[in-house]
Order: sequence, then structure tokens, then C-alpha cells
Amino acid sequence: MRAILLILIGLSSLSFAEFTKQNGVVTDSVTQLEWQDDYSDNGGDIKNTTWQSAIEYCEALTLNGQSDWRLPNINELSSLVDNSKYNPSINSVFELTSSDYYWSATTTAYTAVDAWVVYFYDGNVVNNFKGDNGYVRCVRAGE
Repeated sequence: MRAILLILIGLSSLSFAEFTKQNGVVTDSVTQLEWQDDYSDNGGDIKNTTWQSAIEYCEALTLNGQSDWRLPNINELSSLVDNSKYNPSINSVFELTSSDYYWSATTTAYTAVDAWVVYFYDGNVVNNFKGDNGYVRCVRAGE
């Protein structure tokens, strides 16, 4: 019973994540992950590209003096979904968000040609062909 209570307390804290933004980087107080919200390297437009190019873009990104960015896994990316919002279903601290598909680094288990994406129009997680274009939001471990 104690273990169940601890799990429930841990899960409930996820819904109370506080996001703060500084210099184009959004920090999640629960996961301590830092998220890209500055696309000045791409002319101010959110990067929209294939899965492989998304991985390469994040690995080459330098933002706020940091260069250890990567494409998030599906669990990390899903943690940004705010089910109380719609079109886009993400916390309003993120100023640059398309209500479309965002790549995760996670390949689907049943076919290597697809990866998991979050559809930020409604927050659903679906799979997408890696050769298609999708949006990119890079992540890094916070300090």
C-alpha cells in the first residue's frame, strides 16, 4: 500500500510541473529537462525536417551557450503535453509551437522506418514515417 501511495504522489507531481523560460530555453521543474524555444538559428522558424535530419540538427545545436542538445525520447516529449489545452496542447510558456507533429528519437518497435511523434494539436502520440517532415524541439539535461 505504501508503494502505491508513493507512486501516486510521484505521478501527481507531474501534473504540477512549472515551466520557466530564460534566453529561449524552457526549464521543467519536475524533470529538470531544458527545452528549446528559440529557433533564431533557423530564421525564427521552427525546424521542420525528416527524422534523421532532426537528430543531426539537435546534436549540432548551440543555444544559450550550451551544445549538448539532443532529440527527446517519446516519454520526454510526451511530458510537455498539457491536456487542459488544445491547438496547441502545450504549456503557454512555449511561444514557438506548431499544432502539428514533433519528432521523438524513439523508433517504433514494429517497424524501423517509423518513429513516435507527439501531435501537439491534441496531444496524441502516434507513429510517423521517418522520411516525412516533422517539427523539432530539442532537449538537454538540466543542471
